[in-house]
Amino acid sequence: MVQFPTAQEKAEPPLGLYVHVPFCATTCDFCAFYQTVPQGDAVARYLESVAAEARLVDWDGRRVATAFWGGGTPGLLRPRELALLGETMLVHCGGTPAEWSVELAPATVTADRLRVLKELGVTRLSLGVQSFQPGLLDALGRQHTAAQAYRAYELIRAQDFASVNLDLMFALPNQSDEEWRTDVTEAVRLAPDHLSTYCLTFEEDTALWVKLSQGKVKLDANKEADFYLRTWELLAAAGYAQYEVSNFARAGHTCRHNLNTWNMHEWVGLGPSAASQFGGWRSSNPANLELWLAETAAGRRAMSDRAELTNDLLAADSVIFGLRMNDGVSVPRLQRRFPTPRWKQAQNFFPQLLLEGLAVATPEGQLSLTPRGRLLADAVGAEILEAFAEPANAAAP
Repeated sequence: MVQFPTAQEKAEPPLGLYVHVPFCATTCDFCAFYQTVPQGDAVARYLESVAAEARLVDWDGRRVATAFWGGGTPGLLRPRELALLGETMLVHCGGTPAEWSVELAPATVTADRLRVLKELGVTRLSLGVQSFQPGLLDALGRQHTAAQAYRAYELIRAQDFASVNLDLMFALPNQSDEEWRTDVTEAVRLAPDHLSTYCLTFEEDTALWVKLSQGKVKLDANKEADFYLRTWELLAAAGYAQYEVSNFARAGHTCRHNLNTWNMHEWVGLGPSAASQFGGWRSSNPANLELWLAETAAGRRAMSDRAELTNDLLAADSVIFGLRMNDGVSVPRLQRRFPTPRWKQAQNFFPQLLLEGLAVATPEGQLSLTPRGRLLADAVGAEILEAFAEPANAAAP
């Protein structure tokens, strides 16, 4: 379903809202997001603190265009708790967001929970399937079965949400090319509106990181590249348009919340570990439930890693994240939006991308990565960050 911006959204940059629900029953081996097991009255205190933190934000009458609930496992909340969180959020949104996404784990999906989300106005659900194969789910430490994933998908479709996304992961320990092809083919058979396919990353302080350090699992960059290319080939043939390195959608089903984030618009983050880019600052809440609860109870937003949103910072990030999208970036437009002398040395790097076959450019200054460039998007991003970080007079002979 195509969702057109309102007149107000056209008049001002879109504002996003991210709510982090930190509760999980167990921790998956690959997950580095902040999470905690709900004990005692933790959920009730969390819900009260989300409301308190939202009241501390200077919304200035702005309407929230997109909302996203992530975790953790938002679906771990009971139906009445989901309803309370949604009602609390809507008080500050200026109306129901045009796009409202909620992440769900298959084992937590029930008809009652879905009914509450639908009645609240949620438009988009993202189901963390990861794989349909028992052995690969075990390798990730996932707590759901393939049967639960199928059942969850059926229940979601029965509620007729506007958009449904499935998350899959590749380059898993001992995963074969054929196993990945089987997962992608099965996901396509279910016909979701959107697919997110993520390469497994080894984050510090996760169980998989420990296994990597012990030599129990290994990294294979060539194999990862093959998985990427196979994914792009299979999903293009199935009618899913790639719009970002890891994201594919049928027409009208791209994730607007993520697009707004990647385009360096503003968003407010609520909940422990939630990040914000709002009011001229980028910051994050502490990844600690008790500390976040204490700060909000004291009438403070517990923001850490606070950085001013300078043109230097926003220009660099707009290029780094923009080049991960298939459309790329309009360099002249970004220069007008985020004027800084550092564009000079950054632009000295762009011809190198063209010469190495990592990017293409139009006469109007639209720069986008080639398929080979998208395979190396992280490395390209690091180079761009270095170029923008270089002192403005360093490029002078």
